[in-house]
Amino acid sequence: MSLNESDLLANALTSASKTLQLEAQAILELEQRLGDEFGRAVSLMLQCQGRVVVCGLGKTGHIARKIAATLASTGTPSFFLHAAEAVHGDIGMIGPQDLLVALSYSGAGQELLSILPAAHRLGVKVIAMTGHPQSELARLCDVHLDASVSQEACPLNLAPTSSTTVALALGDALAVACLQARGFGAEDFARSHPGGALGRKLLTRVSDVMKKDAALPTVGQDATIFEALEEISRKGMGMTAVVDASGYATGIFTDGDLRRLIERIGDVRGVKVADAMTKNPRHIRADALAVDAALIMDSHRLNQILVSDSEGKLVGATHMHDLMAAKVV
Repeated sequence: MSLNESDLLANALTSASKTLQLEAQAILELEQRLGDEFGRAVSLMLQCQGRVVVCGLGKTGHIARKIAATLASTGTPSFFLHAAEAVHGDIGMIGPQDLLVALSYSGAGQELLSILPAAHRLGVKVIAMTGHPQSELARLCDVHLDASVSQEACPLNLAPTSSTTVALALGDALAVACLQARGFGAEDFARSHPGGALGRKLLTRVSDVMKKDAALPTVGQDATIFEALEEISRKGMGMTAVVDASGYATGIFTDGDLRRLIERIGDVRGVKVADAMTKNPRHIRADALAVDAALIMDSHRLNQILVSDSEGKLVGATHMHDLMAAKVV
């Protein structure tokens, strides 16, 4: 007899709830088993002079690939090795300075077991992650991590569900423990993710996005308003810096300053830019983070900000549009 839509929804929610409960319980049971072996595994990873090679097959292989990616992005050089490909030549990717992490719930997979003699000949240490502490893989490794589960979330207790969740969580625990032991910080993470939003914010400097040299709008203190307007139009930044003979910015003259000047006196012919500029303008160092420039500009409602070197001399300027184009904001 077919179920109506209401019954299907109720059954689906019941099934989903049971799955999440079983997998959550499996992780809680894993936490209770953590001990000296986990500490030894972390120690081996930290001592590794090469790369951590994470190896698996089937569903566990997918988990192994993700663990390798997480390790690599959090300061532990790592790559994934497919167990079936390893026994057909790819084992040559493992070097004597590497560390092998082998994932197999049964601990009896012949592909993984075939890799161990070659690894041992190279002097490579092996961390095994299995669900059977008495399995052959568990007995042949240097460190064994117990990833057993009392029940799969699959109602047939066959499809890897709770077991793969536990393996993934155990891999994350290893990666985070290594991250913290290395003092791996946000800037380190950004260097591993240069294409991401965090990478752009933590790696992009003001010097990377500022206008400089011929593209930088500048006029001297004796320039007229019209000379300043010509410079503003040529450089397209909506402003020009006003500099003295030594290269220091004594002021900034913007489109807004022009509007306010016209409202105040009407006829601007003959007015010197030094008499109409905003004096002592805000500026930022060229080696500062671009995101800091964005914060200053936003808090003070600025469209542009001048850029100075360590001695305070003008070296550039950046516009909010430059920061947006660099995807810093």
